[in-house]
Amino acid sequence: MEKKTEKINIWRILIYFIIYSFIGFVVETLFALVNYNVLESRKSFLYGPFCGIYGVGAVVLILVLRLFNKNNYTLFLGGCITGSIIEYIMSFLGEILFGARWWDYSKRFLNINGRICLLYSIFWGILSLILIRIINPTIDKFIDYIKSKINLRILKILTSIAIIFMIFNVIASAIAMDLFLIRMSAENNLNIKNKSKIIKQYNKIYGNKQRSELIQKFWGNERMIKTYPNVTLQLENGNVVYIRDLLPNVKTYIYKFDEN
Repeated sequence: MEKKTEKINIWRILIYFIIYSFIGFVVETLFALVNYNVLESRKSFLYGPFCGIYGVGAVVLILVLRLFNKNNYTLFLGGCITGSIIEYIMSFLGEILFGARWWDYSKRFLNINGRICLLYSIFWGILSLILIRIINPTIDKFIDYIKSKINLRILKILTSIAIIFMIFNVIASAIAMDLFLIRMSAENNLNIKNKSKIIKQYNKIYGNKQRSELIQKFWGNERMIKTYPNVTLQLENGNVVYIRDLLPNVKTYIYKFDEN
C-alpha cells in the first residue's frame, strides 16, 4: 500500500485512467449480464472498451482517499462522500452539455435529483475499500512489472498514444451524442427545453444531404442506441424519456439470454 505522502506522477495517473476505464467496462458488462440477462454496451465512448466514469472515479478516489487513509472506517466514509460527488458532477455535466442522463436514480430510496442515492453511495464506500486495499496495490505491481520489462521512454510514448486516442474518442463521442440527441428530439417532436433552438440546429445540420448521410453512416440511430442503450432526455415538464423507447424497431442489446 502506498504511503499517504508519496507522490503519484502524471504518467501513472494517465495509466490508471486507461486501466480503470477498461475495468469499468468489464464490470458494467457483467453487471448487465447478471442482472438483466443481456449482453449490451456499457461503455462511455464510441470506440474501444472503456467506461470513462470508472477511469475518472478511480483516479480521483486514489488521489483524494489518501487524505482519508487513516483506517477502514474513514476510508469507507471518504469513499461514500467522494464517489457520490463524482457521480453527481458527471451526471450534472452530462445534462448541461448534452441535455441527457446516462443513469436515473429517481425511484431509488434517498436520492438527490435522481443523480445519486444512498444505495450507490454505500457501494462507493465499499468500492473504495476494495480499491485502496486490494485492487490498486495489485495494479501498481502490474505497472511496476511492465516498467521493468519495457524501456521507460517507449512506455511513455505508448501511454501518450493511448491518451491522444482517448482525447479523440471523447471529442468524437461528444459530437456524435450531441447530433444524436438533436436528431431524436426534433424527429420525435419532444417538448424539451430550448425546443425552437434544437429545431433550428436540426434543420441546419440535417438540411445538408451529404452531411446528413455522413452522420447517419457513422453515427446512425442503431449504432448510437446500441452504444448508449440507457441514455435519456429530460422533458420540459421534468419527465424522463428513454431514447430506446423512441426506437422500438432497434434492439439495444448485442444479445439477450433466455430468462431461464
